[in-house]
Amino acid sequence: MVSEGDAAPTFTATYKGSDHETFDLADHLGDGPVVLAFFPGAFTPPCSNEMVALQGHHDDFAAAGATLFGVSADSAFSLGAFADEYDLAFDLVSDMPGDAIEAYGLSLDIPDLGLYGVANRAVYVIDDAGDVTYVWETDDPTNEPDYGELLAAVEDA
Repeated sequence: MVSEGDAAPTFTATYKGSDHETFDLADHLGDGPVVLAFFPGAFTPPCSNEMVALQGHHDDFAAAGATLFGVSADSAFSLGAFADEYDLAFDLVSDMPGDAIEAYGLSLDIPDLGLYGVANRAVYVIDDAGDVTYVWETDDPTNEPDYGELLAAVEDA
């Protein structure tokens, strides 16, 4: 598990869509706060609700100088369709191998849905120095973060 004050584990993954463009967290550190919103699966009701809620705060994050990324074990293709379906203006990142999910200690199995090794729902704010300044993790992936508290953490980062 990653805690406040820890150096954020950096990772590479793939941006949403069909171009297979490589995402590298290290490339985004130092340009304002980074928000990583891990979620279990695209097109599931709680994940759709969370990503739509984050989209609703996108301008607030941008005004605070923050960059927001949604991260899941879904394929880049699936995340591309998901972003299109909900008109998401922020990037989604595909971590199919689960490297970031493991680095953040978020691996979750939901056998009832046939999901194994997906990301538990969690949000991290990372400052310019690459340190985690805010952590929200849940034991129940149907829960969503307090978006006002998250925005305050971004503004403080």
